[in-house]
Amino acid sequence: MTARTQSPLLAAPGRRAEEVGPSIKQRLAARGLDGVTLLVLPGALVLVALFLYPFLYGFILSFEPKEGGMFSNYARFFSDSYLYNTIWTTLRLAIPVTLLNLLLAIPVAFRVRLMRHQRLLTTILILPITLGTVLVAEGMLFYFGAQGWFSRSLMALHITSAPLKLTNSYVGVFLSLLITGFPFTFLLTLSYVTGIDPSLEQAAATLGAGPRARFRHVFLPLLLPGLAITFCLSFVQAYSVFPSAVLVGEPARATRVISIAAYHAAFEEYDYSMASAIAMIMGATQLLVVVLVLASRRFFYRGPVAGAKG
Repeated sequence: MTARTQSPLLAAPGRRAEEVGPSIKQRLAARGLDGVTLLVLPGALVLVALFLYPFLYGFILSFEPKEGGMFSNYARFFSDSYLYNTIWTTLRLAIPVTLLNLLLAIPVAFRVRLMRHQRLLTTILILPITLGTVLVAEGMLFYFGAQGWFSRSLMALHITSAPLKLTNSYVGVFLSLLITGFPFTFLLTLSYVTGIDPSLEQAAATLGAGPRARFRHVFLPLLLPGLAITFCLSFVQAYSVFPSAVLVGEPARATRVISIAAYHAAFEEYDYSMASAIAMIMGATQLLVVVLVLASRRFFYRGPVAGAKG
């Protein structure tokens, strides 16, 4: 009887040790390294291979100029007006295009969210994304060129006496960026607009708020965080303009953007170190604008954004 009562007690410490001591799998899972986490590894490896390694390689290469000291490439860029003016030229294209796309996308998104055939209209609006920048630029040359349908129609109607110069100029690149960038901006804006709870608008209307008051006091505060992110993503897309600036612009003068300067250094001068330095400056300029936009959100709205996506 005593042996029977003592055997469970003697075995209890062993069982307790097995129960208390977690396995290696449990320890890794407690630190977030489980089977689900391992699924992230392929994406992380692709990110390192396609972004992190090229960025670090280009960053180091930018400090290894053909001639001069460590910072010679950057000194050369900011001492040559033909080079540093490309920053202003690119900003002069990217910022107005992004702002105009936002201003156009907001009312269209508000209208589309109330339509019955929303998917059909959305598909039509995002069609330029499927065409690509080069195909859009080629179509613009045929339509907006000096001998294109647009100029011929205006001259046939005696609205103008000479062809309009809408291509191979700043206007051509602006229109190309507007056409290719609007679908992207519209989709992002539509996702934020449709994410707002309709009961908020209904409550404001019940309290006597008109359409303008509802937009200003209900929709706009909730949309501002999302619109800031939309602006940043659309700006980065427009800032990296290259095909449009070459095909429908004036790459030697009016539309010589910073990406053309990097291409010229890499593939015409074969100075990959200088091209890497220009790419780093290009990335720093984009990052500066994005940081300023995201930091400015707190000056416009500091309340909760639970009623909207993002």
